[in-house]
Amino acid sequence: MVKLAVVFGTRPEAIKMAPVVSELKRQVGWQVKVVVTGQHREMLHQVLEVFQIQPDYDLDIMTHGQTLEEVTVRVMQGVSEVFRTWRPDLVLVHGDTTTAFAAALAAFYLKIPIGHVEAGLRTIDITNPFPEEANRRLTDVLATYYFAPTDHAARNLLNEGVDKERIFVTGNTVIDALLSVVQENYTFRNPILKALDFSQQIVVVTAHRRENWGEPLHQICRALVEISEANDCQIIVAMHRNPTIQKVMKEHLGNRQGIHLIDGPDYEEFANLLYRCTLLLTDSGGLQEEAPALNKPVLVLREVTERPEGVEAGTVRLVGTNKEEIVGAVTNLLRDKDLYLSMAAAENPYGDGYAARRIRQILEQKLI
Repeated sequence: MVKLAVVFGTRPEAIKMAPVVSELKRQVGWQVKVVVTGQHREMLHQVLEVFQIQPDYDLDIMTHGQTLEEVTVRVMQGVSEVFRTWRPDLVLVHGDTTTAFAAALAAFYLKIPIGHVEAGLRTIDITNPFPEEANRRLTDVLATYYFAPTDHAARNLLNEGVDKERIFVTGNTVIDALLSVVQENYTFRNPILKALDFSQQIVVVTAHRRENWGEPLHQICRALVEISEANDCQIIVAMHRNPTIQKVMKEHLGNRQGIHLIDGPDYEEFANLLYRCTLLLTDSGGLQEEAPALNKPVLVLREVTERPEGVEAGTVRLVGTNKEEIVGAVTNLLRDKDLYLSMAAAENPYGDGYAARRIRQILEQKLI
């Protein structure tokens, strides 16, 4: 009996690990247990429902206003207890969260092998994004198997001295998840989305990164006002649950014609919104991979990205948080059909929807 623990705690992790859980549970003779830390709570629960995942362990670590140190300690203590009670043969973690790093460190201390899904992503600055860049680098130091989403990510690992025999390019599991929920005849539940005329140009916006709190977020909001006033489009702002972010967005964007503030939709709802929109404006990491799979141009509200493949392919462009830069980039895409098509038609570099299957097949070879 091969015993596998799949650990995650945030909404993005759950989305990207759901296809992996599904694939692993198909393997005869494997015992797969899902350990949820609860680093996100309500947002995580939404994803578990969509993908019909029932956690075997729910550590429920989330407390209001918790610090990164507190999250790290609670995750380590919680998963260590699980690993000691039910000792897995391999622990799988995902990406760049505090849950991923702390769970990997706990497994390392107990001498349990670690598989890192979405390994090898890098920026040039360990503090940007914070704390994600440090989390993923530290997780890769501890890992046994590296499931890199792209050749570029694999090269990063090779350049850091990782044995090439332990690196596997699989594509990104987020594409597997995305393609499984997009529907041609989807009916929105949110009344604002349900009432949208998708024959119009629709700009979808998300912003939540810590480095964009404060003045950068004010710049982003001012840019959205100017874009709305200068263009015939509808802007949908999917707000993060963080009250600090919501306060700024409501202050700038509330009650403005053509701009719609909505609470962040569940995954299925948002994926289908993305499928129908014109373009995406975001500081998210994962969305830089998802939107190209749906042929949507992405303008990234950051100065650097750990996902340069989209930029190189031409489907993603970095615009930062300067108001004039954002306004100019969005307006050009909305008005210049050739420019728009050049980004929309660029080849998606992040996978074909079979990443989770490849991970299962690789582990079958390594663990049996």
